[in-house]
Amino acid sequence: MASDSATDLTISIDLTTSVKEAEYDDEKERDSQFKTANDIFNCIMCGECCNGFGGTYVKNEDIERISAFIHCDSAEFRAKFCNKSGSKLVLSQSENGKCIFFDSEKQCTIHPVKPRMCRNWPFILTIISHPENWNAMADSCSGMKKNIPYETLRRIVSEKIKRQETD
Repeated sequence: MASDSATDLTISIDLTTSVKEAEYDDEKERDSQFKTANDIFNCIMCGECCNGFGGTYVKNEDIERISAFIHCDSAEFRAKFCNKSGSKLVLSQSENGKCIFFDSEKQCTIHPVKPRMCRNWPFILTIISHPENWNAMADSCSGMKKNIPYETLRRIVSEKIKRQETD
């Protein structure tokens, strides 16, 4: 069977790295107290995730749900409550840097229909490929536990994302 040596080399390197990581992380995960999403995140309703860093991306389905909830049409919603970030829409921010729908007394005024990005927080896709970002995110979110073994974190976030996709 003919093979491409560059491909074989790449596969060999990837497998070697994966085996080493798996041995290291399996040991940690075996003893891990973290089994589910609730073990690593508990929202304390502080509103820190409503700060505008990076913006809250909204998709058409988010816009339709929120528009209906606040009784305006989607075109008016886009014009009044959204800004462009590259080619995507994000919710506007108030002068204080918080989401336009954040109220210091009530917290999220669109909570029942909040955007998918908000519903999914902090279980986002980037954590699977870059688990080191979890601790950086946890620096601004008191509800997130820090120093979760990477393989445990990847497993929990993957499981949570799969459940989110069916919601």
